Amino acid sequence: MTKYKYKRVVVKIGSNVLTRSDGTLDTTRMSALVDQIAALHRAGVEVIMVSSGAVASGRSEMRGTVHKLDPVSARQLFSAVGQVKLINRYYNLFREQQIVCGQVLTTKENLSTRRHYLNQRNCMHAMLANGVIPIVNENDTISVTELMFTDNDELSGLVSTMMDAEALIILSNIDGIYNGNPADPGTEVIREIRSGKDDIAQYVQARKSEFGRGGMLTKSRIASKVADEGVEVVIANGKRDSVLLDVLDPQSTLVCTRFVPAPRAISGVKKWIAHSDGFTKGEVHINEGAYEALTSPRAVSLLPVGVSRVEGEFEKDDVVRIVAPDGTPIGVGRVAADSAKARAMIGKKGARALIHYDYLYLD
Repeated sequence: MTKYKYKRVVVKIGSNVLTRSDGTLDTTRMSALVDQIAALHRAGVEVIMVSSGAVASGRSEMRGTVHKLDPVSARQLFSAVGQVKLINRYYNLFREQQIVCGQVLTTKENLSTRRHYLNQRNCMHAMLANGVIPIVNENDTISVTELMFTDNDELSGLVSTMMDAEALIILSNIDGIYNGNPADPGTEVIREIRSGKDDIAQYVQARKSEFGRGGMLTKSRIASKVADEGVEVVIANGKRDSVLLDVLDPQSTLVCTRFVPAPRAISGVKKWIAHSDGFTKGEVHINEGAYEALTSPRAVSLLPVGVSRVEGEFEKDDVVRIVAPDGTPIGVGRVAADSAKARAMIGKKGARALIHYDYLYLD
């Protein structure tokens, strides 16, 4: 019987974990992490990897040979070259452990419809059922800038909820979220964060990582969101020895930041909708009455009588952003009518819900 805490986890490995200071791929660190994942796999823990490093790997491979390119073209080039190098290294390392791994490349647009979302989920379920470790990354070679994930932290959060993981482990190059500047004496890692009870905004810096697109601000935002959906999130130092084994060992004293999961679980549809704010098709603005109803403890749907205006063009079943009277986005939902019908329904009493509660997610 396994001694580890969870049966299915998502492990996000950041670029700063997989690259050396000169930007080259840290194959020693990769090997150490694969050894740990192999140990978890043999102990019965299902592991889904979300691995950064393709762009950094490609950049180091093409160093000194690249003609002048715009940022998008350069990223596409580095990703195309680096993804081959990265996945080949993982393949060989897992093969030494007699474990099969598989590559899953995706884009935000691929997950923008419920059908594509379920197709991707079914693919990874089949991989896990057959003992294959999925290695997920954004397909930077074809991603359009405005439709890209903020970074792989965002992607890992979506994968965690999509795959009903019990925990998301975000590996960075620091031990967690500090209660001040990590360089200052006396500063400590915040060991536990509870949803709605701990305000950590004052501690989180907006500075991005050296080789990746994200930073601790993105990590904390994604971690809070995923924890609210019932998944424990751990931010830990991926350069520490045995970090994954320690994170999942209930007896470990590893220094890291844990986001305590909410006790409630939300439906699969709501999990998809919760992570759909990046590809909404339009906006539904609501009046004060609807705002008070939606933000109350009661479970209510958004009725046409509570809508003040509709912006953008969308079809029935598209995901739209819900905007409060003061212009603040407060959530997302799947609409039961297209934009033309929605505009015709504005303010009508007794009409059926424009966004049913089952397809509504508030931030």
